[in-house]
Amino acid sequence: MATSKTSATARKIPTNSNAAGREFGLWPSDGVIFDQGCTQCPRLAKFLADSKREYPDYYCAPVAPFGDPQARLIIVGLAPGLHGANASGRPFTGDHAGLILYRTLHRFGFASQPESTSRTDSLRLIDCRISNSVKCVPPQNKPLPEEIRTCNHYLASELAMSGTSTLLLALGSIAHGAALRALGLKASQYTFAHAAEHSLPSGQTLIDSYHCSRYNTQTRRLTEDMFAAIFARARELLK
Repeated sequence: MATSKTSATARKIPTNSNAAGREFGLWPSDGVIFDQGCTQCPRLAKFLADSKREYPDYYCAPVAPFGDPQARLIIVGLAPGLHGANASGRPFTGDHAGLILYRTLHRFGFASQPESTSRTDSLRLIDCRISNSVKCVPPQNKPLPEEIRTCNHYLASELAMSGTSTLLLALGSIAHGAALRALGLKASQYTFAHAAEHSLPSGQTLIDSYHCSRYNTQTRRLTEDMFAAIFARARELLK
């Protein structure tokens, strides 16, 4: 893959997504890639409202993509966790999955520090961005198929603005399917498997990984060595 980044102009990144308009490295609420006021999914909107009443200090709103607006590595997760991103307002921040993810990102040079403590800390991602298949926390961490489809237009807009040399990393089968849907591709033609690599018609590459959830890591379905190998491969492909 090419070592140089595609320019913001070539990628058609909106002018309001520049560094000056991005609070703490989070994508602005531009209504295209992210909309902080989105209520398109009634069940999720109600759950957010209920969560805010129960946890008034939590963020409790759609969570924006976080990281480099011109990133060549785009990580696609599932959805905010109730006591993680839904509480902090930053993807993978405040829960078990984030501990492993950010530690691994730092190890391979994609993050400025190994821990993400809040959306206002000094952490910055380097040539990397984290997005989610669904921007709002779902009950029991399980979005419905219709909610994944409804939210997909945000991810589609985000990936449409990425370069052809972009490397996509899907954390779990739902993220795998959401990324393919966002690109107008059929999931049936690209089977999900841990460490599987898929060359896409756009020229982009999709790598699959098991999600770094507490369940997967505690059951040893995904070990830290397995997860590290995914990012070692990502670093190799980006050189």
